[in-house]
Amino acid sequence: MFLTDNDYAVVIGEEALKVVSRASEENRANAELEAIEEISGYLRPVYDCNAIFSAEGDARNRLIVMRTADIALYHLVASLPQKMGIEIRKERYERAIEWLEGVQSGKIIPDLPTVEEDDHTGSFGTIYHSEPRLRHNW
Repeated sequence: MFLTDNDYAVVIGEEALKVVSRASEENRANAELEAIEEISGYLRPVYDCNAIFSAEGDARNRLIVMRTADIALYHLVASLPQKMGIEIRKERYERAIEWLEGVQSGKIIPDLPTVEEDDHTGSFGTIYHSEPRLRHNW
């Protein structure tokens, strides 16, 4: 998988490892895949998600690792009966989504591999960003 036990430990320490250890391997794998897909939905038009999430070790972008762990933990905690630590998980999840929205809008530019022109398969084209339409209704 993209995330390791150490990645979870960096996000929130021992508490995260308790959450991860209480979840089954299948639940953990599902939560990580859901987090990767959620992040990819924001990054896919501009960034090469296959390259981002196939990277290993120190080649991985540390912010993407942290955001992926935050989102995966949010999904794992939500599936636990006692929902321990749900408040901090929700807060970190919301911060991760805000960061992804900033990347998507072009306000934040992470050091990630971009999609090459030839990689677009018809469904993606040129990405345009513009300001909201001005309406001068007097």
